[in-house]
Amino acid sequence: MIKRVYKTALVLLGGMVLSTAVHAQEQNQVLDKIVGIVGNKIILHSELQASLEQMKNQNPALDDDKVRCDVMENLLGQKLLSEQADRDSVMVGDEELEGQLDNRIRYFVRQYGSEEKLLEITGKTVYQLKDQFRDIYREQLQAQKMQGQIMSSIKITPTEVRAFYDKIPVDSLPFYPAQVEVGQLVIKPPVSKEVEEYTIEKLEDIRKQLLEGKQSFDIMAGIYSEDPGSRDKGGDLGLMDRNELVPEFASAAFRLQNGEISPIVKTRFGYHIVQMVSRQGDKAKLRHILLKPAITSADIKLGMVKLDSIRNLIVTGKMTFAEAVGKFTTDEQTKMTGGMFVNPENNSSLVEMDQLDPGAVLMVDTMKIGSYTHSLEYYDQASGDRVCRILFLKNRTEPHKANLKEDYNKIMQVALADKQNKKLFNWLDEHVASFYIMLDPEFNSCERLSTWVKAAQSAPTTKK
Repeated sequence: MIKRVYKTALVLLGGMVLSTAVHAQEQNQVLDKIVGIVGNKIILHSELQASLEQMKNQNPALDDDKVRCDVMENLLGQKLLSEQADRDSVMVGDEELEGQLDNRIRYFVRQYGSEEKLLEITGKTVYQLKDQFRDIYREQLQAQKMQGQIMSSIKITPTEVRAFYDKIPVDSLPFYPAQVEVGQLVIKPPVSKEVEEYTIEKLEDIRKQLLEGKQSFDIMAGIYSEDPGSRDKGGDLGLMDRNELVPEFASAAFRLQNGEISPIVKTRFGYHIVQMVSRQGDKAKLRHILLKPAITSADIKLGMVKLDSIRNLIVTGKMTFAEAVGKFTTDEQTKMTGGMFVNPENNSSLVEMDQLDPGAVLMVDTMKIGSYTHSLEYYDQASGDRVCRILFLKNRTEPHKANLKEDYNKIMQVALADKQNKKLFNWLDEHVASFYIMLDPEFNSCERLSTWVKAAQSAPTTKK
């Protein structure tokens, strides 16, 4: 019960309509049956199927009939919230909507490999897909805003958290594996001037060969580029929005004409040359070749000396770990969390050992709480760089059954979500009679849905 990730009702369906449309095209299915109406809004069979697939993928053991009723409750509730949002003039801005659509389109482009493949599967361009689903996404965002207004005042007290926990049968309490709170302070050593100059010269020679037509861009990228994500694709980055690129790269790329190759561009990743393949408004199809100045063993030694001096400031109390991270770390991801690793599933600083990189696991396993390692060389797989770091073990939990002492925040989050869900469904129960509702007869056996439909049909103010 506690381990379940509660999504306050009706927000778990966002994005699934587009997902179903894509998969439907793959399977040559037509999913256009209307299975429900709420006011002026319809519920499509495609929406229902998408949500069912999502739920079943998360837990294949779920009872099909129960899940079907739960999903339809969510969809119906979403339409009710959107209708209420219309009445209360709760609006969704165009910029917010376009951002959501762009994010979802990017997800599918990454999933299928390119916009061309997405076009092949769906039979629609990106712009056609956005036009097709713009109203649906606006409705979903409207419903979420309305839901937020209803729940904004919901708080939970420690007494309520304890009462929630006490109601859970002992044999239903989840068993948590060992977890740790661990942070890192990373230093990427500056490369020597000689190595940097050599890298620039090498990239200038590559650029010269390309400009003289002696080699093609894709072949040179395959041979020389040090970007593992694009090297095997001839340097192809696909269709990129300006905002997806680091500023220096974007500035250089969007100055180019189709087919033009940029001068050398320096970013935090290294040195690039960029080719504009084609421009599409604020987006562009780009290719690049990346060279990184090699970090030598001498650079690593200098980095470790610097890191050990920073460690000394921390252990002598002259600076906290979080302060040192904010001032010195070169790792952008953990800099935002005071150096701490974060569990992506719940945004908690308590992580399981298998969520750490192998080097961290090896060190943390023998560390004492509150201790720091000396400086260590570390290969950052995300960037492909040799760096130096120290690790800090803040806390460790042993394998245990959920309890209030060790897991209060987790239990509080679930208890709060449970309270919010109850508030939301109470609101729906109270307001459903003011809406016109029609559902496909296949949902007659769903208890709450039947109650909502009867309330709507029997209310004298219902508009039909």
